[in-house]
Amino acid sequence: MDLKDLVIGIVFLLQSTVGILGNLSLLSCYFIHYHIEQTLKTTDVILTHLFTANFLIILSKGMLETMKALGMKGFFNDFSCKLLLYIQRLGRSMSMGTTCLLSVFQAITISSGDSCWNGLKVKAPKHIRLFTSLCWILCISVNMIFPVYLYTKGNSNNLTHKNDMKYCSTVGHDEFTGSLYTAFFVFPEILLSVLIIWSSSSMVLILYRHKQQVQYMRCIRVSSKTSPESKATQSILVLVFTFLGFYALSSILQGCVALIYNPSWWLLNITAIISLCFPTLGPFVMSHYATVPRLCYS
Repeated sequence: MDLKDLVIGIVFLLQSTVGILGNLSLLSCYFIHYHIEQTLKTTDVILTHLFTANFLIILSKGMLETMKALGMKGFFNDFSCKLLLYIQRLGRSMSMGTTCLLSVFQAITISSGDSCWNGLKVKAPKHIRLFTSLCWILCISVNMIFPVYLYTKGNSNNLTHKNDMKYCSTVGHDEFTGSLYTAFFVFPEILLSVLIIWSSSSMVLILYRHKQQVQYMRCIRVSSKTSPESKATQSILVLVFTFLGFYALSSILQGCVALIYNPSWWLLNITAIISLCFPTLGPFVMSHYATVPRLCYS
């Protein structure tokens, strides 16, 4: 085994371990809270779906990448490998979708009473489970495109190729497949990123205006400390920069991998590492981000 493969394998193993423990620990906390209280806050409902999606990404992609880097080839057959790849894509789509849903919902929640979102403040919490269910259905349906495409072609020898840098047979390069991937995965992810930036910017602006309005109510001694609005703004900015730094960059790199005929070893592994960063760090970022409304009105 090459030293670089060993190092990459250790990186994937550490990412997978931290990510699985982080997501499962927070999911366990929410399940225990639901068992005791028999209810969850709307943001907590969204977060349970997000952490579930992150867990699917890490369990599928982290396992495959770790085994590939450590030289454990042939452990999965072609069907099980493609199943894990499907689970990985499903988890990624759902993770980005629920992150966008949470960001938009938070923006609606802390919007002023006279804004155009006032009517949605009452309706959105009642239908949030419907939105998350529709998101799962949409992600499951869209991610079935590649398995169906491979099946209808009927000649996997011409559509797949084996590469020592890859952990299993994958869709071979052709212009239609690359365009299909870009249309159904890269472009929607860029669109979701734009929505997150818009909703997060709206929240920062709302929090800034709220801080200015209540500034006169705070004495000099209290105002010298970090205000609740500042804490909430910091949480929002951490989420946005973490999301853009990893998921948006990962979308661009995966688009390059899909369009390049023979991507290099470094490009494949860097893309895989970056794609696992947000699911791994997500639980630590989102657990603070979910407190934005409470911080705003505390």
